[in-house]
Amino acid sequence: MNAMKKVGQNVDELTTCFHGSFIGILRFCTVAMALLVVGGAQAAEEKPADSFSAHKSLFAENKYPSAATCRTCHPGHYREWSVSPHAYAQMSPVFNSMHATIVKQTGGSNGDFCIRCHNQVGMNLGEKVFMKNEDRHPTSREGITCIVCHRVENAYGKVSGRFALVEGDLLDPVYGPTGDAELKRVLSEPDKFRVVTERDQAGRKIHTGVKKFFQLSESAFCGACHDVTLMNGFRLEEAFSEFKNTASAKRGETCHDCHMGKKPGINAGYAIEPAAVVGGVATRPRKRTNHMFAGPDYSIIHPGIFPHNDVAAEFATISEWLLFDHKAGWGTDEFEDKVSLDFRFPERWESYDDRLDARDIIRQQLKLLSEIHEQRVELLQVAFRLGELKVTRAKSGDLRFEVQVRNGTDGHNVPTGFDAERLIWLFVQVRDSAGKVVFESGDLDPNGDVRDLHSAYVHNRELPLDKYLFNLQSKFITRNLRGGEREQVLAVNYSPDPIPFIRPTTFSSILRGHPGAARKHKLGIAPHGSRWANYRVKSSKLSESGPYSIRVQFKAAMVPVNLITEIKVVGFDYNMSPRAVADAIRNGHIILWDKIVTVNLDGGTPTFDLAVDHDSPVMKAETK
Repeated sequence: MNAMKKVGQNVDELTTCFHGSFIGILRFCTVAMALLVVGGAQAAEEKPADSFSAHKSLFAENKYPSAATCRTCHPGHYREWSVSPHAYAQMSPVFNSMHATIVKQTGGSNGDFCIRCHNQVGMNLGEKVFMKNEDRHPTSREGITCIVCHRVENAYGKVSGRFALVEGDLLDPVYGPTGDAELKRVLSEPDKFRVVTERDQAGRKIHTGVKKFFQLSESAFCGACHDVTLMNGFRLEEAFSEFKNTASAKRGETCHDCHMGKKPGINAGYAIEPAAVVGGVATRPRKRTNHMFAGPDYSIIHPGIFPHNDVAAEFATISEWLLFDHKAGWGTDEFEDKVSLDFRFPERWESYDDRLDARDIIRQQLKLLSEIHEQRVELLQVAFRLGELKVTRAKSGDLRFEVQVRNGTDGHNVPTGFDAERLIWLFVQVRDSAGKVVFESGDLDPNGDVRDLHSAYVHNRELPLDKYLFNLQSKFITRNLRGGEREQVLAVNYSPDPIPFIRPTTFSSILRGHPGAARKHKLGIAPHGSRWANYRVKSSKLSESGPYSIRVQFKAAMVPVNLITEIKVVGFDYNMSPRAVADAIRNGHIILWDKIVTVNLDGGTPTFDLAVDHDSPVMKAETK
């Protein structure tokens, strides 16, 4: 708690300063935000029931079928998707608050720019731009759900997520990569597959057509959301643009080959198996894509509400699940056998049987979360490689060494996408023969941040700046109103401005690639490229000839904790505190590679007494 109080204290001080200097601007932003929220579409005025039965009654015959409806015939696809970053896109409390903070800082002029990629259904329904997820329609909460890809009929290109979904209920055609030959066979044998195609018929309904959509199998389809250019010309994400210029693209490979195949991050082919099970009968085997889409993001919310699970949604509401203390062991034999008779449970969980049933659901959810964690580690280990460790000088009173970091792919830079919020760094520690730490870089402050310019402790001069920090996180650079530039967590200028709106640039940004007021300093590594991190231990720290041990760990985090400091002003969904969000992010840090080298200060050849080779991963999550 003390660490997050530190975060809160610094944010409060900055806010107080900002209020004192620019109170007029903040009043304007507050009014604009209020008008934006109050003026939301009437479609989301009433709070929908949070259960699968209400979900079915509302959407089964409506415009946007739920993924739970698709699960009937596509259980494998549903299971993979349910725990994917696509499924988490709208559920993420970090995204929700970051999007709301940007809307607030820009006086509402950013509109639905961020959320229209994360929540196509909600924006097509006309839901409010900012609201808690429990108040959204159930299909809206599904984020990048089935119909976001399979109810698109136009090749939009790089439109930063601005495209329409074809409306229709379950019986209406969907869009797929191979056409409708297999569907026609299923429909020709209704007794075998036990399906119906009329709205007034009782039974298992099925879509009546599959329209072939060629772009669904092309990387350009991914580029519609994974190349993001703001309305002022700022190039926020460039994953697709990077890919187009790679050897992988020249070979004819696609995003799907590495991100929807047998192995995450590697073009290892696809599984050949049925794409559907209709009425208990499997369809003919074919190329089967994986919809888990492992990536750097991970869930930090209650496992009762994510992964998406229609059984869990029918069993309890979001608010009720948040009251179920799964970490305390509710529903386990160990807890239930020892809990005192006068222990007071929330009303929803007073029933012993309900707690047992809830625990069974939690076990299934945690198993699925563990599965995607392994996939995520495997993907990141493909992309981020720890190369050589060279000791360049090992003389009395002088120890210098360098570490190579490589991009293991030729499909895009690493990191890619939202690379300004991807913390990928080296932790380096040198110990003397007695085990005393004589050098350290890449360590974390009490808040969980590396010691860069955005660390609250470095900012307050309570900890020194890490001058040797090697971090692949790109940086947002904004220009102040009266000249000069500053590095920022979010790419929204802090400069005093009478109209805090995002406005089109007054000159062409094509040649520069960015507007005049902001840019991004990219620090990633090009395909199959490498970079070296250089280190030197001060002579005052070297009191003996050795041996000294040099430990290098290559680490990855979803986002830095300083982002939570930046966006906490709007609060977090699911009643999460900033400290809870920060701790959950911190607990998800991954050690991708670990290597230890021993060296003496006599100029001799260093020895690898405990070396974990870069081809032998250390697959574990870092703990506090």
